[in-house]
Amino acid sequence: MEKPIVFVVSDSVGETAELVVKAALSQFHMDEPFELLRVPYVENTTILEETLRQASERPSIIAYTMVNPDFRSYLTNEAKAKGIACIDLMGPLMDAMADMFHQEPKLQPGLVHRLDEDYFRRIEAIEFAVRYDDGRDPRGISRADIVLIGVSRTSKTPLSQYLAHKRLKVANVPIVPEVEPPRELFQVDPAKCIGLRISPEKLNNIRKERLKALGLGDQASYANIDRINHELEHFDKIVDRIGCRVIDVSNKAVEETANSILTVRSQLFSD
Repeated sequence: MEKPIVFVVSDSVGETAELVVKAALSQFHMDEPFELLRVPYVENTTILEETLRQASERPSIIAYTMVNPDFRSYLTNEAKAKGIACIDLMGPLMDAMADMFHQEPKLQPGLVHRLDEDYFRRIEAIEFAVRYDDGRDPRGISRADIVLIGVSRTSKTPLSQYLAHKRLKVANVPIVPEVEPPRELFQVDPAKCIGLRISPEKLNNIRKERLKALGLGDQASYANIDRINHELEHFDKIVDRIGCRVIDVSNKAVEETANSILTVRSQLFSD
């Protein structure tokens, strides 16, 4: 006997219907293999006819999410006539909502994906921030909406993630005297770059606490005040070469710094 098949039919992508079907299937011990076939972007009854023909040739279930009432009615009636199990996953819910809200549905396929575009942009920005964190790939500099520049422990990474949740693609580049910054940093529009300045005393305290958290002594050169002053002097030279704006983060929380960055960016790109 051929393995059973579940047809997932939709007048959009079909992702919602497939997730519901998979959730239902997960409740069963599937000793027998089954096939799941997605039939997306239904635009006419010809596609439905072909699906019904295939479904009539083997053990099948049709599960569908379609907003077009004509398609829904056609598929339901034809499936019933052919003895094929056919489940409308969205129609009854839309009908109930129409009664409750006293309005007709829009009947436009794919609206949920349009509404989710904001979510997907946010996810893309978060993934971007991870990929181009700490200068690991200078190619991100030209693709970023914002490039953060600063010495170690100026909150570059948390700022990148915070701004990513605002749907902004952020790359960050550490400034270290012994390492020449990537050439891309001097080729990108300076308006996209933000330098993060911090006072030597504040940075000294932050780095000492960081070393303690790692179980190391606070006498390491990482927290040495002379070393810190050297790093900050080098940072000032770099941002001067770039010609970018600088924000003092010495006494700011990440949220405050992020708002300052957004304000600066808004002013620059509204001119």
